[in-house]
Formats: sequence, structure tokens, C-alpha cells
Amino acid sequence: MARATNISRRAILVGLREIETGDILPVGRVRRPGGGRKSGVEHQPDLPERLEGLVEPLTRGDPESPLRWTCKSTRRLSLELAKLGCSASSRLVGALLHGMGYSLQGNRKTVEGKQHPDRNAQFEYINARVTQDMRAAQPVISVDTKKKELVGNYANRGKQWLQKGEAQAVNGHDFPDPSVPRAHPYGIYELTRNKGFVHVGTDHDTATFAVASIRAWWRAEGRRAYPKARHLLITADAGGSNGSRLRLWKWELQRLSDELRLPIAVCHFPPGTSKWNKVEHRLFSFISSNWRGEPLADYATVVNLISKTTTTTGLKVSCRLDRRRYPIGRKVSDREWGTINLLRDEFHGDWNYTIRPRR
Repeated sequence: MARATNISRRAILVGLREIETGDILPVGRVRRPGGGRKSGVEHQPDLPERLEGLVEPLTRGDPESPLRWTCKSTRRLSLELAKLGCSASSRLVGALLHGMGYSLQGNRKTVEGKQHPDRNAQFEYINARVTQDMRAAQPVISVDTKKKELVGNYANRGKQWLQKGEAQAVNGHDFPDPSVPRAHPYGIYELTRNKGFVHVGTDHDTATFAVASIRAWWRAEGRRAYPKARHLLITADAGGSNGSRLRLWKWELQRLSDELRLPIAVCHFPPGTSKWNKVEHRLFSFISSNWRGEPLADYATVVNLISKTTTTTGLKVSCRLDRRRYPIGRKVSDREWGTINLLRDEFHGDWNYTIRPRR
């Protein structure tokens, strides 16, 4: 049998003995219970406790932890355990951590800083104003500036379907350089019609540019969509080029109100809550998804990718390029400020106000 099967005589004798005595291994096992190399935990019963003693201070942010300022990899933890006289491979460390309920986790963007006491009340106020104007068929828009983008052969986040090995080659770096052109997409999202309008600037994101974007939307689409408009309602963030404290923002809105002969009402979201602005997750998110993995080689590419953005819920987007100059540092004098026809709401007049035409 040994010559026919090329199995050792000893293994055959052991098998014969098991058959004769009826001492056969259970199905699925190759060793008797208790056979094989013992786990490191059995030789070192205090290993899980020592490992948790290393990891637990890290979760509490203890500056005295030996691993507080180093990479907390399983390999590093294995080396630290060796310094304590414990032997554990990086794989065993990983298995023990999973068994104790630990897992690899990233940061969660949930901390919004100090919340204003009227935060929720402002949300309810905005919701009531928006609902009322939408039912009355009045124009309601959500505005904001999207993150500025480098224009050129630079990497863009995301992936797209291509033949294997056909990935587009882009520059190996994207260090900020004043000579590199940038695109400043200012978005206007219409809540009623589920339509987006993006005004892409090539100079600076100023309050003058923000109001010029709203003016461009009104001329291109707003006045035809709302021929019977009695006023315009804008929801915006509390900071940036349309900030609630920015004098130039209100001054430019006054000029627009005079031009359109329409009152312009503004409701700002509380500080630190810009992600609740509709334009963020109903327009900008889909634009980012549409151009993922596509280098923004030139302004024409930016405009085409934005204007081709659609969704299954019917979102349509139009886009215009604005090459005009918008110098920074423009100040509104006290005399100019005094001519603004500003009417503040009873509830948080710093966030909610209306600018009426001066004639």
C-alpha cells in the first residue's frame, strides 16, 4: 500500500489502528481536538488586556500614551506589545481588536461648532417663508458659490469608465499658483421648478460677482418664468460673498432691486449650517458627480460639464461664463449705506430682511 499510494508506512499503520479501534476523527477535522499549535492568547492570557491598555488611551486622546503621536497600525501595536514582553503578530493584533469590538473608522463631520440658540427657530422661519412664497408662485432661489476649481490639466476627484490602461494623464502636482486660472461657479437653484443656473466667474468671488450672477439668472430665465413676480426670495449662507454682515452684498442687492423694480427678501442660514442650503445637495453635488474623474482642461469644459448635468428627478442646469473683472477691496461708504432701503424682519433682522426699490 505504501508503494502503491506513495504514503508513508507510519501513516498507513496509524490509519489501520484507528479503524481497528474505532477511534476515527469527526468529519471535517484533520487533527484531534486540542491538536496543533496553541493560540498566542493561550500562552499569554493577559495579551488582550495589555493590547486594550495600549489602544484605550488613544480613543480618549491621552497625550501620555506611547502611541499618541504615531501611526496606530497593527504592526506598530505589535512592536509596542513586544516592548512589554508579549509576542503577537500584526494579524493576531487585528483579530484581537475585532474581537474586542474595535474597527477602522474615519472622522465624522458632525461637529458644527457652537450652535446659535436660535438655530432651529431660523430653520423653521426659512421653511415657513419658502413654503408661503412657493404656494403663491413667487420666485424662490437658493444661492451659493461652489468650491473654486483649478482650470487646466489637473487631477479631478472621482473615477470614470475607461478601457484598461487608458486613464488620462494629468499633471503630477496642483500647487496653488496665482498664474493658474480658476473657475468660480456661483449657483442659483430654483426650488419650485427644480432648475439650476450656474454663473462661472474667472476673476474673484466678490459680492458684486454674486449679485451679478443673480442678475444674469433673472435676465436669462427668471423674468420669463415669473412674469407676475411681486418680489424675489433668496436663501443664502451667512458667510462668503453673500454674507449677512457684508455691506457690499446689500448695496449690490439694492442696485438690483432698483433695476428690477422688485423687493428682494433675503433669509440667511445660521453660521455653520451651510450644508442645509438647498443649492448644496440639489445642484452642486450632482455637478461634482457629473464631472468626476474629468480634468477641467479649460473654461469651455467647465461650462459644458455643468450644463449637461441632469438627474432622474428632472433637474436641468444652464451655465454661463463671465469673464468680467470683479476687483476686491470695494468698500461701501457710510453715505452709500444710508441710502439703502433696508427693512429688517422682526425675527432676527440681521438674518432676515427685505431690500425695496428706492423709486
